[in-house]
Amino acid sequence: MKKLGFSLVVVLAACTSLGFYFNVNDSQAKGTDLSLATQTVPNIEQTGPDGKTTYALHQVMKQHKLVLIDFWASWCGPCRQENPNVVKVYQAYQDKGFTVFSVSLDNNASKWQSAITKDQLSWPYHVSDLKGWNNEAAITYGVQAIPMSYLIDSQGKILAKNLRGRALEQAVAQHLK
Repeated sequence: MKKLGFSLVVVLAACTSLGFYFNVNDSQAKGTDLSLATQTVPNIEQTGPDGKTTYALHQVMKQHKLVLIDFWASWCGPCRQENPNVVKVYQAYQDKGFTVFSVSLDNNASKWQSAITKDQLSWPYHVSDLKGWNNEAAITYGVQAIPMSYLIDSQGKILAKNLRGRALEQAVAQHLK
């Protein structure tokens, strides 16, 4: 039994070091099966970091050609490591119709706000219900690990999932031709 427990710890540590934080809550498994099909993504409507402003994904979609839905958290090391890549793509393509809709799995507003500032996440669309892994959008989207992202068009069609680094930049450039 000790050997099995140790093996599980080693596997989880390896996965975390590869860039993913996993949720072990079975309630997430009830989420929508979002595939690269023609279905429209579910709306996300949550509060911004000021605690007052509400942002709705479907409204944001209408205003932009491409939206990256980015599930992350301030406490997620791999998410924070990916943020500079997302910032770079946002800065390069924001004037061409691209934006980011960040959904935080934080449960601490001040840590979330601090991470937005520290990582220079300059896009206007940051949302969270501050329920951590029980974030309603994360459950709806079936998020089991973060970072997790969906690149969608203005109609809400999923164009790609979980793009990172150069792959994100290439996909955004391709779809904004």
